[in-house]
Amino acid sequence: MEVVVPPEVAEQLGYYVYLYTDPRPDKSKQPFYVGKGKGNRILAHLSDKNESNKTKILKELREAGCEPRIEILARSLPDSTTALRIEAAVIDLLGLDKLTNLVRGSESIEFGRVPLSELIFQYAAKPVEIEHKVILIRINQQFRPDMSEEELYDVTRGIWKLSPERAKETDYAFAVFEGVVREVYEIERWRSAEELEFPTRSEDLKDERRSGFEGRVASNEIRSQYRGGSVAEYLPRSAQNPIRYVNC
Repeated sequence: MEVVVPPEVAEQLGYYVYLYTDPRPDKSKQPFYVGKGKGNRILAHLSDKNESNKTKILKELREAGCEPRIEILARSLPDSTTALRIEAAVIDLLGLDKLTNLVRGSESIEFGRVPLSELIFQYAAKPVEIEHKVILIRINQQFRPDMSEEELYDVTRGIWKLSPERAKETDYAFAVFEGVVREVYEIERWRSAEELEFPTRSEDLKDERRSGFEGRVASNEIRSQYRGGSVAEYLPRSAQNPIRYVNC
């Protein structure tokens, strides 16, 4: 018989965050999936036919004669946004590598687990006036507080859909996360993405329609002028294009 959440129970639960846990003794009751929703969402995975690590574990459990332990972690939440933020925090705490979730929670980049020093860097940023020929590159989707210098460089320099002719007018590239300059690079040249190598990135970036730059961290004089400063006024939040030219 199909298991459902009765309407009167769903009403009491409201928006919730839930866990799927492996009950087998050798798995130490380790959660393998974190989700959020309301109503019967919590049970939807039991009939999921898609091929994924999550359905693979569910199949293994059934072959072993057991079912996942399904738990409500937080309930009666005021809205879906709150549920999203709690889901993101739980995924960050448990570690994506220990879960079958494909991605971190959708709110994790902005509201997830972050070192205090990073939040101070972010929220204490003062506006800076850009005096040079600059290309601002927003890396909101790729940025992590624990990125190495090499990783930050690679996600900043490519690959971008832009006008190579206009890009060549720029002298510096700013790596920007949430309106704050994380690093400043002096641009040496722009090249087709097909000609570039990205040692710290695993995805296929060979796209002749896109470009990337080669360069180096800017001089201390230039870097100290801009790094850690807010350039939010140059980047309207509604703008979809991650690229913005200044003074060129």
